[in-house]
Amino acid sequence: MPDMKRSLAYLCLKETKLSRSRLGQRLEIEPAPQFKRYAVAEKIPLPREFSDAGEPNLWELLQSRRSRRTYSQEPISLHQLAALCWAAQGITAKAGEYYLRTAPSAGALYPIETYIAANRVDGLPKGLFHFDVTGFQLECLAKGDFIQQVAEISLGQGFIKKASTIFIFSAIHRRTMAKYGNRGLRYIFMDVGHIAQNLLLAAEALKLKACPVAALFDDEMNDLLDLDGEEETAIYLVAIGT
Repeated sequence: MPDMKRSLAYLCLKETKLSRSRLGQRLEIEPAPQFKRYAVAEKIPLPREFSDAGEPNLWELLQSRRSRRTYSQEPISLHQLAALCWAAQGITAKAGEYYLRTAPSAGALYPIETYIAANRVDGLPKGLFHFDVTGFQLECLAKGDFIQQVAEISLGQGFIKKASTIFIFSAIHRRTMAKYGNRGLRYIFMDVGHIAQNLLLAAEALKLKACPVAALFDDEMNDLLDLDGEEETAIYLVAIGT
């Protein structure tokens, strides 16, 4: 299939292959800070007790998980949002300088940042937020109704604007590529997949509905979140509702 072999996607896979001859070759890439924080943003602490998380069976959750796109107008609770944040990116242990989390990451480097477009969350105003992993809190980037804009950026998919909240994941490529070079790009997308699956299973445990979405206008989503699209860029999102 010569057309496929001329595609950027195919060339990326080809050029990021590992081989014995390439082992030990390193690109000189300056590493990025381990965490991102908005120093002057309003902080909203998240509850650390997930009393309404229930006690579901993992195997039942795996059986019942589906991408669901029909949501009611009922809000989710701040406790539920906190449980979702913890499932996606919660810190579970510390090993030396590394903070280990609920999802695995190549080299424990965690290049994925989490943003939230809140639409209907009890105890939280509508707006855009960044999840501060170490503080287990939300940092308010902007208040207002952004859900319609997120839906339009996501190729106009109507179900998104009916969600209670949208998790938007970005990648800081330098965190991973400083260690793994070109191949680090593969690991970044694996990382966000691990995180999203945790989030989907947590939503199922909370009896919520969720749907992952990769179709988005990259530059427009970056503009919405004030990301430069080079050092950090949006790559994935998950809509969640009741």
